[in-house]
Amino acid sequence: MGIFRKNINNYIDEFKADEGMVLIDVREADEYASGRIPGSINVPLSDFDRIEDKVPDKGTKTFVYCLSGGRSDMAASFMKSKGYTDVTNIGGIAQYKGILES
Repeated sequence: MGIFRKNINNYIDEFKADEGMVLIDVREADEYASGRIPGSINVPLSDFDRIEDKVPDKGTKTFVYCLSGGRSDMAASFMKSKGYTDVTNIGGIAQYKGILES
């Protein structure tokens, strides 16, 4: 029996279905401006110490992504270290199949 791994597209479907969820793009502002997943907010990893201003409720279900998944992994770890309880690194926008906003 194989292990099922969600990809970013499955997570985005989940995000769209849950109005209380937050989707954070941790890429830099210029990357975000060039194309982003609709509904996401930009909190660059270089400025991630302000995450508590953007997501004050540490129980909020939060998905984080970047280009390939590395920076979002660091961001998710940082949020967990700050007491956030429901944070998931959903990987990189490079694998996203949907329409991008710009």
